[in-house]
Amino acid sequence: MGSVASVMALSGDEVSGFVGAPDEIDLLRAQQYDLLAVLLGRAPGPDLLAALSGLKDGEGALGRQVTALAQAAAESDATAIEREFFALFIGVGRGELLPYASYYLTGFLNERPLARVREDFAALGIERDAAMSEPEDHLAILLEVMAGLAAGRFEAEAGLQVRFFARHIEPWAGRFFADLETAKAGRFYRAVGGLGRAFIEIEAEAFAMEG
Repeated sequence: MGSVASVMALSGDEVSGFVGAPDEIDLLRAQQYDLLAVLLGRAPGPDLLAALSGLKDGEGALGRQVTALAQAAAESDATAIEREFFALFIGVGRGELLPYASYYLTGFLNERPLARVREDFAALGIERDAAMSEPEDHLAILLEVMAGLAAGRFEAEAGLQVRFFARHIEPWAGRFFADLETAKAGRFYRAVGGLGRAFIEIEAEAFAMEG
């Protein structure tokens, strides 16, 4: 397994314009999903680490996790984090954690959860990048799609965000991020785990209120 450097390729159904532009909150949500997707897809380089270390302190549960991530970024270097990423997600044979829906929901890779992801991707006009070796139920990929839905990058019917989240992310992503917070090989990525767990909890509560 390698890093998810390039996640998905869009078919001709990618949106160049959309009805009902996302509001400021949706764009902020999309940025959060994008950030988590990038950090789970590959080890951050020096430029991203510098940007993360400059994040402003926030309030509330999510704000505290943003502060912790900024501190972790300031105290880390790209080479050490690259080794950490390898130990956590790649490893010799396998990493400490397997960030796949199939694994977390069934205990095995390439099971029914992956088939469900592929079904919904096909409906959205999302195609697998030929250069990508990872199965599509990798959490980085699912988070990137949620970012696209929140930002209005896809031609999607109303309510699809809620259904996609409930079907592919809510059942297991919180557990994965909690595991990342306590991972033996983790240091910088423990802060990523805390941020991801807090964000998924907030999203789940917001979607539950909508329902």
